[in-house]
Amino acid sequence: MALGCGVPTPTTTTTRLLLRIGIGKAPPPFNSLPRPAPPRLWYTTVVQASLSATTSDSTNKSNSNSNILDLSDIKGKCQTWKWKGQFSINFFFHPSPMGPSAPPLLLVHGFGASILHWRRNIGILSQSYNVYAIDLLGFGASDKPPGFAYATDSWAQLVLDFLDDIVKIPTVLIGNSLGSLVCVIAASASTSASVESKKQGLIRGLVLLNCAGGMNNKAIVDDWRIKLLFPLFLLIDFLLKQRGIASAIFERVKQRENLRSILLSVYGNKNSVDEDLVEIIKGPAEDEGALDSFVSIVTGPPGPNPVQLIPKLSLPILVLWGDQDPFTPIDGPVGKYFSSLPSQLSNVELFMLEGVGHCPHDDRPQLVHEKLLPWLAALTAS
Repeated sequence: MALGCGVPTPTTTTTRLLLRIGIGKAPPPFNSLPRPAPPRLWYTTVVQASLSATTSDSTNKSNSNSNILDLSDIKGKCQTWKWKGQFSINFFFHPSPMGPSAPPLLLVHGFGASILHWRRNIGILSQSYNVYAIDLLGFGASDKPPGFAYATDSWAQLVLDFLDDIVKIPTVLIGNSLGSLVCVIAASASTSASVESKKQGLIRGLVLLNCAGGMNNKAIVDDWRIKLLFPLFLLIDFLLKQRGIASAIFERVKQRENLRSILLSVYGNKNSVDEDLVEIIKGPAEDEGALDSFVSIVTGPPGPNPVQLIPKLSLPILVLWGDQDPFTPIDGPVGKYFSSLPSQLSNVELFMLEGVGHCPHDDRPQLVHEKLLPWLAALTAS
């Protein structure tokens, strides 16, 4: 189908344009640049994989399979909470056998994920903690309101309101990627003089798994490589704001084999990329409003940066970082900042996880639990 006067189909046009501007492959002018190589941007990976999917013949099961909760069991136990009296937010609660006295944890997923992405962690964590998990607005089974302007500040307010309405006592927040950033912003907001007094002190500690630097890559402006590519981001934003082009890209991205290829590119342990994981990402992408969420998040303002917020926090912070993360590599600006924190701030601990990608908790959960459980035990005992 043509658009306008003899214009090729959106898919063809977008593919050619994206390849030229560096989405499908590195643009020629930058191919000869010295190391370090340009950082791999998350939506670069998404579109590239959507154009040329690869498959994996791995059939071995993860060592932690015995700890995985069944997706249908998680879905069946989810509940709905009305945020601001109008938005339905999906959440999950797994009580500890220790009862109400067990300390609470709140799990906050990353971009494109949901409560289900914590399937490998909830069972172990709930042995000693009351575990809550939430689908942020625009993700999972939560509402995806048309025309909503998604922002990290809004998600942070959602988290604080959830703690106030549902959990009600000081809680440790555990986030991955974008979810980590939301947790940082929520913690910062909870210490603000402008926040309601009842919401102050609701956050007891933070666990950040490969924290994002912003809602999208426009936040990372202090890297010379990003500065060189910044005009291209603006062009990508323009393209994605064209409904036909955005829809064509999104339809390709959410195909099962393309999603598998994307996931394989960001996981260190390829055995963790199973059919359930693909369905965790694909299912919500089929919902009405999912395209609007995708476009709003990619093209919107990046929001607050953790570099601005972390130094103002005095609560305990555990940072876990996968050393094979292509989205936020440890040698990139965000990774370098977080790796420098333990020498600057006494409340921050950091551990590098070998052979782990962007989603450590699902990639190699046993490595995460080895560091997380002792840290939580020490925190709750203090």
